Amino acid sequence: MRVSQGVAVVTGAGSGIGRAVTVGLLDAGYRVALAGRREPALHETLAGAAADHALVVPTDVTDAAAVHALFERVVAEWGRIDLLFNNAGVFGAPAAFEDVELEQWRTSVDTNLTGSFLCAQEAFRVMKDQSPQGGRIINNGSISAHVPRPHAVGYTATKHAITGLTRSISLEGRAYGIACGQVDIGNAVTDLSAGIGRGALQPDGSVRVEPMMDVRHAADAVVYMAGLPLDANVQFLTVVATNMPYIGRG
Repeated sequence: MRVSQGVAVVTGAGSGIGRAVTVGLLDAGYRVALAGRREPALHETLAGAAADHALVVPTDVTDAAAVHALFERVVAEWGRIDLLFNNAGVFGAPAAFEDVELEQWRTSVDTNLTGSFLCAQEAFRVMKDQSPQGGRIINNGSISAHVPRPHAVGYTATKHAITGLTRSISLEGRAYGIACGQVDIGNAVTDLSAGIGRGALQPDGSVRVEPMMDVRHAADAVVYMAGLPLDANVQFLTVVATNMPYIGRG
């Protein structure tokens, strides 16, 4: 029997980790608002899922007004927000550090960092003011929040910054029963990471096929974090394909 676990918002829900987490949360009994830029992709996520507990809200997380409208819509529909999975992000076109174009850098910062900030801020405000007070924010960091890949400075810098965002939310959320944690995922099979399984540039200049893991393992980790009572928190969780080049990657 499915038991309602509360109301969740998932950004970047139209593909990859966001899609897998959305399905996992629906299966666990959450009501889930799916946010993403491409409405058809959001509906594809719901194929075979518990769509009667879902709300599709096309949203560009770089647009502050759109993000505000997303959270306003969810509260109007379901009365509160218990969970935000802050997942929307872009990797960007790989380029050597000296060749990265300013516009590409800005796209990474606007989406990965500013978008995460805007969504977290809206969720924080709702969680602070609702009754019962509190909720949980889970930020999608990436192992690039720990160590870089070559030719990925925008992604790496913004994912390192997500760790600072996570710590700040954790600190300021204490007074309001708002828990914040971060999941750092390495080499889960998604459209974004597909190239890694075919061959990825290494720090020594070689190109190697890297081990991959099923994206459901990443989704299971997020669902576990989400399901804890608010007096417990996974501050940081790293889940990776066992033999991928991460420890000692260079």
